[in-house]
Amino acid sequence: MKDKVFIDKNIFAYIFDKTDRVKSKNAIQLVRNNFANKNSVISYRVIQEFINVALNKFKKTLSKQEIIEFLQDVLEPMCEIYPNKELFIKGITLQKRWKYSFYDSLIIAAALKANCNILYSEDLQHGQVIDDLKIINPFIEKK
Repeated sequence: MKDKVFIDKNIFAYIFDKTDRVKSKNAIQLVRNNFANKNSVISYRVIQEFINVALNKFKKTLSKQEIIEFLQDVLEPMCEIYPNKELFIKGITLQKRWKYSFYDSLIIAAALKANCNILYSEDLQHGQVIDDLKIINPFIEKK
């Protein structure tokens, strides 16, 4: 059985931010493989954060049309988790227990709600396991 994976916004950001070519290449490969295998999930929050970064943070910002196309072609098909009371409660519970920011806790809550085995993120603690979810920073070299 394939692992179901949750992909955080920073992975998508590296696809377009060519400042670090190695991370960009790794991000493209990770998203391409998991998208093709139909085992990747994101939440509404990942979409919001990615669009904000794409509009404001890249050295060369994406055009609105490029963002819309990426949203339609890649992000929207992966989006399974939308805001609701249970998600917010789980985020609050995780934030208190694991000491992540509330927004990072919402990402973890979404990955858990989607029954993911892996959460790919550069922003969280690599190797940490929360319930049955393992956090992996895909930019850390394997030894």
